Amino acid sequence: QVQPVESGGGLVQPGGSLRLSCAVSGIDFRLYIMGWFRQAPGLQRELVAAIPNTGQINYADSAKGRFTISRDNAKNTVYLQMNNLKPEDTAVYYCNAASVLNTQLSYWGQGTQVTVSS
Repeated sequence: QVQPVESGGGLVQPGGSLRLSCAVSGIDFRLYIMGWFRQAPGLQRELVAAIPNTGQINYADSAKGRFTISRDNAKNTVYLQMNNLKPEDTAVYYCNAASVLNTQLSYWGQGTQVTVSS
């Protein structure tokens, strides 16, 4: 089985920062678009940021200017640097690996909790 593994979540104050990591073993990492999604209680899961091996990086409007997604192909790892965190960023953050060769093939992590509160 392929299981992305997230880490780096936690409790931070408004204005603080966190760096999330997601490592994925057992896939040809360069052939996957990596993305971060989040889901707050009572809300739909939403895309935060996505990064292909090459090409355009995409951010949700709420993330632009505050969050940075990056990837390290040598480590099969994607990161999400989150700065100037706000209470509305509170959610479970999920990592996703989506195959560029098979649109039906993707893998989800189990999520990591991010709580922004004073």
